[in-house]
Amino acid sequence: MGAPSGRGSAAVPIRKLAMDLSPALPIRLLIVDDDPQIRAMLAEYLATFGMEAEGAEGGTAMRAAMSKQEYDLVILDLSLPGENGLTLCREIRESSNLPVIMLTARAELADRVVGLEVGADDYVTKPFEMRELVARIHTVLRRSRADVRRPAPAAPGHEVRFAAWRLNTTLRQLVDAEDTVVPLSNAEFRLLLTFIEHPNRVLDREMLINTARGRDLDVFDRSIDLLVSRLRQKLRDDPRDSALIRTVRGEGYVFTGTVEH
Repeated sequence: MGAPSGRGSAAVPIRKLAMDLSPALPIRLLIVDDDPQIRAMLAEYLATFGMEAEGAEGGTAMRAAMSKQEYDLVILDLSLPGENGLTLCREIRESSNLPVIMLTARAELADRVVGLEVGADDYVTKPFEMRELVARIHTVLRRSRADVRRPAPAAPGHEVRFAAWRLNTTLRQLVDAEDTVVPLSNAEFRLLLTFIEHPNRVLDREMLINTARGRDLDVFDRSIDLLVSRLRQKLRDDPRDSALIRTVRGEGYVFTGTVEH
């Protein structure tokens, strides 16, 4: 398993990011990695930026820590023995919108795609500069907190309805016809909200990347296609006979559901 690069000294621009992000409250992180040296090294370095980091060696320790403490973000190693990072990321995403940055020892596109597919908000390839990880933590947290502050298209607490679905844009809950809440990741919620705000309009991939994914770092066309596929699965919308999200070949996607506020 690769280790972080030791060349990551504190940089002034990143310290400014830390001050701008939350000068009053410390950022609480959970580092899930089976290597105790990496956990200790990351926790010590991140503490210089006012972050409180705890370590967990695997899935069992991660669940125990999360049952006792609330965290702002999870740093999750992909190559864990037993329950790997993909399994744990999927588990986190099924029950919460807690941001996840995945650490991977490989740089192949397949690893990045699968990580995004199961709901990771970002990924960092080992070995990495410590400064890069700090910057990505702030980027993910800024995006996550911006989602919370983003004005909803309807009054607070009001549900937007389409087909047999209801989306509460304040609680960020998607509810089906049987009143079952279907968990959405941050990216899935942003994408669905973007579609709802622009019904019956063809939205190209660039527009969806910029508004739904909310970042310009390391994005690629395939990632937005995977995100649409995940959202379709949540909405039980068969792409071969779509009733909600239709593919427009060579252009992008169009949301065809009737939206009621």
